[in-house]
Amino acid sequence: MGSLHGAVALVTGASRGLGAAIAEELGRRGAKVVVNYSGSKEPAEKVAVEISEAEEGGDALTIQADISDPEDAKRLVDETVGRFGRIDILVNNAGINIDRTLKRLSLEEWYKVLQVDLNGCFHTVHAALPYMVEQAFGRIINMSSFVGEAGNVGQANYAAAKSGLFGFTKTAALELARYNITVNAISPGFIETEMVAAIPQSAKEKILEQIPLGRLGKPEEIAKAVRYVVEDADYMTGNVLDINGGVYMR
Repeated sequence: MGSLHGAVALVTGASRGLGAAIAEELGRRGAKVVVNYSGSKEPAEKVAVEISEAEEGGDALTIQADISDPEDAKRLVDETVGRFGRIDILVNNAGINIDRTLKRLSLEEWYKVLQVDLNGCFHTVHAALPYMVEQAFGRIINMSSFVGEAGNVGQANYAAAKSGLFGFTKTAALELARYNITVNAISPGFIETEMVAAIPQSAKEKILEQIPLGRLGKPEEIAKAVRYVVEDADYMTGNVLDINGGVYMR
């Protein structure tokens, strides 16, 4: 792809954490960025302003949409194209977690996480495909997690959803290569986000003991990997990029 200047990127769940870092990284490189959010309007608008005001920043706007709803996901993609004329990059970052052991996990909690974390990815890709096929170009990145590879106590729903993204990514890569659309996944480890910040200190210390590099990852480190995949990895598709400090090695 080369330069991101003028490219149009849609980042779901981009009001904070990893999504915000990814949106800002792409925006600083000159991409036009749609900062999607479900309920956090103010933080999303702050991300868009930071992109627009950056020295090399591209245009940025916010669009509210719940990607777990297929109609809302379609509206999100259609509004992106309506505003910028195309969609070059789709980063499926939106996700939730409801942690319970299997004994305590309710059906509602199981389905809710899968609906957002796995089905939401399908909804946005399905909506973006007609545009990407028509323009014969697309870069899709699905944000998964090492938990989808290694499993984790109390996260059966989250692990199932994130593992499902691997199979979806590989199949989509096979099907869409003929249209010059690449599909890859990034599988982060423990990253300094609000989700990890909420973990009790004693549990956090145990987590750090499991990480060979001895620290949590930074959102900016994941964002740079996303930029690499969309900017420089034209010959890579169907791949899973593990960025986890060594906590899980395949």
